[in-house]
Amino acid sequence: MMSDGALSQDEIDALLSGVDSSSGGGAPAATMTAPANHANFNKDALERFFASTTNALSANLAALTGAAVTLAGPEVESNNRDGFLAALPGMVTVIQANYTSGFPGEHLFLLPEESARAIASLMTKEENITLDDMAMSVIGEVVSQMVGTQITAMTDKTGNKSIAAASPTANNVPKATAALPAGDFAVMSYSIDLGDGPGHQMWEILGASPAADISNSLSGGGSKPAPAAAPGMGMQGGMQQGMGGMGMQGMQMPMQGMGMQGMGGMGMDMSQMGGMMGGMMGGGMPNMGPTNVSPVQFPNLMQPRLGPHEAGNIGLIMDVSMEMTVELGRTRKLIKEILGMGEGTIIELDKLAGEPVDILVNHKLIAKGEVVVIDENFGVRVTEIVSPMERINDMYGA
Repeated sequence: MMSDGALSQDEIDALLSGVDSSSGGGAPAATMTAPANHANFNKDALERFFASTTNALSANLAALTGAAVTLAGPEVESNNRDGFLAALPGMVTVIQANYTSGFPGEHLFLLPEESARAIASLMTKEENITLDDMAMSVIGEVVSQMVGTQITAMTDKTGNKSIAAASPTANNVPKATAALPAGDFAVMSYSIDLGDGPGHQMWEILGASPAADISNSLSGGGSKPAPAAAPGMGMQGGMQQGMGGMGMQGMQMPMQGMGMQGMGGMGMDMSQMGGMMGGMMGGGMPNMGPTNVSPVQFPNLMQPRLGPHEAGNIGLIMDVSMEMTVELGRTRKLIKEILGMGEGTIIELDKLAGEPVDILVNHKLIAKGEVVVIDENFGVRVTEIVSPMERINDMYGA
């Protein structure tokens, strides 16, 4: 049947997502969904582990937003791009936080646009917030805290100390342009109660490779056993192969002269001796048995607290100097007002008389204090150390 050349909305969405819609005959997305082939991961292992972190994640979200936040779930399933997109709203916030080591591969979070706006609004204390770059940075910080908590728990559970993730990046996009893993992947669905009435959803996605590796490690699957020696590489087979078919008879006299006791003194068993002789006579290097290779262990970059070893490492930078400044106050002026300033002009700041001044290190707020006079110099007495939550709020203009 000839087409008039116009593209349907479904075909436009398919082109944006990089999916060939020609086989679907222009059918709606729901009817194009193919049955998901289950990715090779242990669903129960992932569900148990990530469910065990929800209490800690809820506490992190509550501390960051200042609201009573409850995270529940997740429900884990295998899905693919077509099947997953069919369940999403039109606009979503995608936060990419790929694992870079330990279990490297694709790892991301998705939020409906309204849920992302609600979280950013709680973080910045701003109503009707626009999902601009600042809001995306706030949501990226939220996910960064969540990923750090998950990695700490995963390290404790699996013993893998090299797990690390890239710094999260957030973007609000049409669902058709969301960068999802190819093929089948693991989807973990959470429900979030932000205390604002309506419930919210969040999805966490693992690519097929990290989903399989993580679930295998969580369920007790260790490293694969070293392959057994190939047939014919024992004492008799190895020597016969290396001697080009001479067999054991040709080696009887040397063997008798050496004696079995002498071979024992050399620190070799029979299979090692056979493999070595086979390799030497065949022109190759001696086969001294399988080599034990251990993976390099790197320290976790997101430790919750410092042990004696880490504290010792920090001692190496104790002599590094940093700029500390005291800020009396700030104000904003129009360019014409600044150009009109002269001697005697009074500039009104945003702080009241007697209000604590800000103490900054490298332009980051760390404490507050009161101005004192020491001999003929000004000084500041520290009256309050700023909490991490206040630093985050100050960073994002809350």
